[in-house]
Amino acid sequence: MANQIDPQLGERSSGSDRRSNLVLRALIDEMLERVRELNRNTGVWTTEERSKAEAELDAIMGRVRRVASQKNTT
Repeated sequence: MANQIDPQLGERSSGSDRRSNLVLRALIDEMLERVRELNRNTGVWTTEERSKAEAELDAIMGRVRRVASQKNTT
């Protein structure tokens, strides 16, 4: 895979860098899907549904932080 510019770092990174921590990548993908779902359903959900979705997103974000802060052992 060709080098790509990392939008957050502004640096070039190889495609393999993005896959070095598959657990983190899966969690980030899940987090992004939840963010998109929350965005799509703004104004449609009840207060309770929105609160539940926000709590689920917060939990996923916590898991992302924990995995990202762990030393990569692979």
